[in-house]
Amino acid sequence: MTYNKLTEVHLDALREVSNVGMGHAATALSQMVGETIYLHVPQVTLTDIMNVPDLLGGPEQVVVGVTLQVRGDARGNILLVFPRESAEQLVCHLLGRCPHDDLFDEMGISTVKEVGNILASSYLGAMSSLLDLSLIPSIPALANDMAGAVIDFLLIELSEEGDQALMIETEFHGNSPDEKLIRGHFFLLPDPASLEVIIDAVGGLNDNT
Repeated sequence: MTYNKLTEVHLDALREVSNVGMGHAATALSQMVGETIYLHVPQVTLTDIMNVPDLLGGPEQVVVGVTLQVRGDARGNILLVFPRESAEQLVCHLLGRCPHDDLFDEMGISTVKEVGNILASSYLGAMSSLLDLSLIPSIPALANDMAGAVIDFLLIELSEEGDQALMIETEFHGNSPDEKLIRGHFFLLPDPASLEVIIDAVGGLNDNT
């Protein structure tokens, strides 16, 4: 199945599953930071791959990105992107310190990668349970650079399979929506070859409800 064969019914089903998955991710993040984290209902849309940097504020916007491969019954990639300021807030909060030197030393990098690992694992774990699929995240990798550079390799890899990507986006915030603890974009980019596996599983879920 290719992206352009996805119908609005398919996207609605993926939104439902993603809403549960991101709810689990928000709970995991809440436990990690020690306060309640809320999230916006995930948006699931198809987008042209070349537009992804613009969705992150433009190709020259400095961001911190965490990437993971999805392995198992369905394959793909997860991309979690934080604006630099949000990533710095996250590191300060979790480490309990805001050093004057570069926040993204070895400890800071490890912290952000662990956040990405927890969010991806929680999201995929919920989807695995709902869809009865094995979805396993790889070890996370981190890049601190302009948005275009952070996702360039990933987009080149994806563009070999087509010119569109399935984007799942949500936003996290703390106790007040005006005081965001962390803000960012969460992308699930399944391989087109795995779309049929996911859609069939979603269809099976709906048949059982």
